[in-house]
Amino acid sequence: MSTLKRFFKDSIIYGVAAVLPRVINFLMVRVHTDALPAEIYAENTDFYIWAALFAVILTLGFETTFFRFYQEKENRNQLVGTSMLTLMGWVGIFLVLFSIFFHQIQQALGFGELALRLKLFMGIMALDTLALVPFAYIRAKGKAIKYTLIKLINVGVIVIVQLIALRWIPHWTESGKAIPQFLTNIFTATKKVEYIFIANLMGSAISLILVLPYLFKFKWTWSTQLWKKMLAYSYPIVIAGIAYVINENLDKWLLGSMIDKETEGLYAAAYKLAIFMNLYIMAFRLGAEPFFFSISGNKNAPNTYAIVMKYFVWIGSLALIAIVLLMDIFKYFINPSYWEALKIVPIVLVANLFLGIYHNLSIWYKLTDRTGFGMLFSIIGALVTVAFNLYFIPRIGYMAAAWATVGAYGSMMLISYLFGKKYYPIPYPILKITSYIGIGVAISFINFYYLHLNLLYSVLQLVLIIVFYLWIERNELKQLLKAKKV
Repeated sequence: MSTLKRFFKDSIIYGVAAVLPRVINFLMVRVHTDALPAEIYAENTDFYIWAALFAVILTLGFETTFFRFYQEKENRNQLVGTSMLTLMGWVGIFLVLFSIFFHQIQQALGFGELALRLKLFMGIMALDTLALVPFAYIRAKGKAIKYTLIKLINVGVIVIVQLIALRWIPHWTESGKAIPQFLTNIFTATKKVEYIFIANLMGSAISLILVLPYLFKFKWTWSTQLWKKMLAYSYPIVIAGIAYVINENLDKWLLGSMIDKETEGLYAAAYKLAIFMNLYIMAFRLGAEPFFFSISGNKNAPNTYAIVMKYFVWIGSLALIAIVLLMDIFKYFINPSYWEALKIVPIVLVANLFLGIYHNLSIWYKLTDRTGFGMLFSIIGALVTVAFNLYFIPRIGYMAAAWATVGAYGSMMLISYLFGKKYYPIPYPILKITSYIGIGVAISFINFYYLHLNLLYSVLQLVLIIVFYLWIERNELKQLLKAKKV
C-alpha cells in the first residue's frame, strides 16, 4: 500500500506538469476562436494533425523504450548515447529530405504557398524530438518537480507570445494606441494563425535548452546490439502510435474534406472540451509508466496494477460526470459561435475514458515484450475509425466522428483486456470497474441530453455523487492514507 501511496504522490506532481500547462493552453482556445473564424481555426487543427503524425515517426517510440531498458543499470550510458545519436541522425535525415523536397511537401501537407508554416513545422518537430531523451531521463529518475517546472516555462513562453500577437496587438491597433512600427510591420506581414506556430517553436527551443544539461551526466557510448534490441521493441510502438494519430485526428481531417472546413473547425473546437479527461489520462500515464516498470519484479505487482486500474476508473468516472454537469461553465472557454457542436462532448469524453483504460491495460504487453500486440490493437482501432467515419459522416455529420472514436477506443480496450488475461493475468475488480463506467455514462448522458438541469441543481447533484463515490471506497481509502513508507 505504501508503494501505491508513492505512485499517487508522483502522479499528482506529474499531474501538475500535464494538467496546468494544457489547461493554460486550453484557455487559449477562447483567444484562438475569438481571433479566428472556424474555417481558419481548421488550419491550426490541420497543422497539429500533421505534427502528431510526424512526432510519432520521428521519436521512434523511444520514450517507452527508454523506460524499458533504463531498468538495466549497467547499460544506462549506452542507452542515453544510443538513443540520442539515433534521434539526432533521424532528425538530420528529416531536415535534409524536407529541405530537398520542400515545395512538394508543402503542397502535400496542405500548406499551399505558406512556406513559413512548413519551416515552423520542421523546426518544432526537430526540437521536440531532440528533447525526448532528456525528458524521459528526468522522468525515469523521478525528478517530477524539475520536469514540471520546465513544462511550465514552456507553456508560459507560448502563452505570452500568443497573447501579444492574437489579442494585445490587435486590441491596441483597433483602439488607436501607438505601438512600435516594427511590431506593426511584423503583425501585418504574417497571418494571425501563424503566431500560434511561432509561439510553439519558441517554447520548444527554450525547453530543449533547459533539458540538455541532463545529457552531460552520462558518457555517451554507442551499442549496436542495444540499438537493435531497442528498434525491435519500439517499431510496433511506432505503428501503434501512427494508428493512434489516425484514431485521434482522421475524423477532423475527413470532416474538412467530406463536408467543409467550417464544420471541421466547429468539431475541433468542441472536441477541445474533452481536454479535461485527456489531462487526467496524461497525468496518470506520466506517473504510471515508469512506476509500472519499476515494480515489475515485485511478486505483488499484478495486485498493485489491479488497484491502480480501479482507482483510475473511479476518478475517471467522476471526471466524466463533473465535466458534463458543469458544461454551462466549460462552454465559455470557446466562442459562442462554436457552441452548436457541444453535443459531441459527452461522447468524446467516454471515448477518452476508454482510451485511458486501454493505456492502463497495455502494461501487460509492455512488460512481456509483446509490443506487437499494441500495434495490432491500434491498427484494429484505426480500421474502425476509418470505416465508421467514411460510412456515417455523409449521413449524420460530425456526430459520426464522435461515435467512431468511442468504437475505436472501446474495441481496443476490450481486445487488450481479453488478450491480457492469457499472457499476463491481472486480478482486476471487473464488477466495480464496469459499475463505475456504467454509472458515469448513465448520469452524464441523461443529464446532458434529457434533463438539462440548471447549474445550481447540477452542482448539488455532483456533490452528492462525490460523497457517494467516497463512501463506496471509504475503507480502502483510509488504508491508503494510513500507509507508511517502507
